[in-house]
Amino acid sequence: MRILGIESSCDETAAAIVENGTHLVSNVVRTQIDIHKQYGGVVPEVAARSHIEVINPVIDEALKQANMTWKDIDGIAVTYAPGLSGSLLVGTLTARTIALRQNIPLYPIHHVEAHVYANFITSQADTTQLQLPSTQPKFPMLALIVSGGHSQLVLFKNHGDYELLGQTQDDAVGEAFDKVAKIIGLPYPGGPSIAEAALKGNPNKYTLPKARLQGAYDFSFSGLKTAVLRAVQHEVGVDTSFPSFKLAALLSETQRNDFAASFQKTAVETLVDKAYKAFLDHSPASVVIAGGVAANSELRRQLSERIPLAIEYAPMQLCTDNAAMIASLGYFYAQKAAPADPLALEIQPSLSMTKTAWAK
Repeated sequence: MRILGIESSCDETAAAIVENGTHLVSNVVRTQIDIHKQYGGVVPEVAARSHIEVINPVIDEALKQANMTWKDIDGIAVTYAPGLSGSLLVGTLTARTIALRQNIPLYPIHHVEAHVYANFITSQADTTQLQLPSTQPKFPMLALIVSGGHSQLVLFKNHGDYELLGQTQDDAVGEAFDKVAKIIGLPYPGGPSIAEAALKGNPNKYTLPKARLQGAYDFSFSGLKTAVLRAVQHEVGVDTSFPSFKLAALLSETQRNDFAASFQKTAVETLVDKAYKAFLDHSPASVVIAGGVAANSELRRQLSERIPLAIEYAPMQLCTDNAAMIASLGYFYAQKAAPADPLALEIQPSLSMTKTAWAK
């Protein structure tokens, strides 16, 4: 079964074709990072307009790479939740139109849930050339989902059957990376910038706090972000009335790298501590990480050291937003659920993955 995936929930416009949920045939992503860098973050209106400009060429390129026509496509999977309203509208309206015109079944996909399914893609066409896992995860599966908008621990009992164990109570970890990067003067997006600077810094230079929460598997990164701000203010000798956007200019390169390393160490330890506790409590057969922050090499290193299972990680290109994960989940969704009505499908910008149509 060949599924065309379409993803446009934020600032990547993507299309991909995946066979039977596991074999990647084509994968096309057009990022808007260079556009949004000048603003220090994603501007929703700009993102939506950019999707409109490129979504048709991106889909055409995915078909061209696969050497396929619409007659070869058995289903269309599209992100309908969660995300930026304007961005979601572009992708869903495109998918609905194609589904009607080409008479192809349409499957609505939850973006956060789909991140997990990057780990199920284990083979590929020669043109994609990614370093994929050798085998699919086994159930029960513990998933640590970490991105700019989400930090969650989810226990999957089967496809479409999962339990949310814990989640962030404020900032997601990716959002905290972006905000700390801005404080210390590193470019957007903060995740890659901090990871690169941290390689040159001392992770033990600054002692930063970990949040203590009532929920055993819940996260909080707002306090950590504030702790970095206060530590920077102290380091450069100013009080809290000093404008935060001027702090970066007072830091030396060494201080900047040390703050990046110290923050990354504490943020990653927070994630791994919670994942390890969930592993001990629930004894999953496999553990995966998913989402943009899953590309962080320090997170991968710490998790592999703590979890006594062999963990295979999805390639970096499938951790950030892409349509291959949408298409993969679309296949498994199609095995259990009926397709959506193209005339009735609506976006759900803030829908929790626990409330998706096929979740039990």
